[in-house]
Amino acid sequence: MEAIQTLTSTAAPLPLPNIDTDQIIPKQFLKRIERTGYEDFLFYDWRRIQDGPNAGKPNTEFVLNKPEYQDAKILIAERNFGCGSSREHAAWAIQQFGFRAVIAPSFADIFYSNAGKNGLILARLSDDEVETLLARSTANPNHTITIDLEQQTVKDEQGFQAHFDIDPFRKYCLLNGLDDIGLTLRYADALDSYEQKHDAAFWLAPKPDAPRTATPETR
Repeated sequence: MEAIQTLTSTAAPLPLPNIDTDQIIPKQFLKRIERTGYEDFLFYDWRRIQDGPNAGKPNTEFVLNKPEYQDAKILIAERNFGCGSSREHAAWAIQQFGFRAVIAPSFADIFYSNAGKNGLILARLSDDEVETLLARSTANPNHTITIDLEQQTVKDEQGFQAHFDIDPFRKYCLLNGLDDIGLTLRYADALDSYEQKHDAAFWLAPKPDAPRTATPETR
């Protein structure tokens, strides 16, 4: 997982509440056995026209299809983002699409946990603060936001500044680029030492003069 301390980027505004995980990545894509390649399925139904003669074609009105937001690494949404079923694929799709952070007034608990484990900063701001950022990023696609994880602040070039809370352990993992595997590998030497001692105690072949246990073949 890539470490992240400070993120400065434009933002894609998605002014909707209660965006659930089935909207983030529809259920039909959960059958895949890979853990990569989910970026094409992010907001799959919203990114495509659903009805009429152009069904299946890109919906040019949807924010993620607009060229001016293609390089945004921050997603802004309204309250209760990531509600619904507890699919980790939602965090994978957001991260693999290129987003490194999501700003919203609130997040569903399981999504919040999954996102942090996959390198996403989730910044919870007040409704008014989020509305300000949504309005500025909608009016100006070049509106730039800076998220400082160490200081736990969100700023822009127009004087906006807000503080967000984050669990100290999750903050430590994000700052150091540690997912669950990375956390375990910090103790690789101790684990190897334990395995060697365990093997020596329980799995070495018996000494030559040690009595052999009778087997059906030797009786």
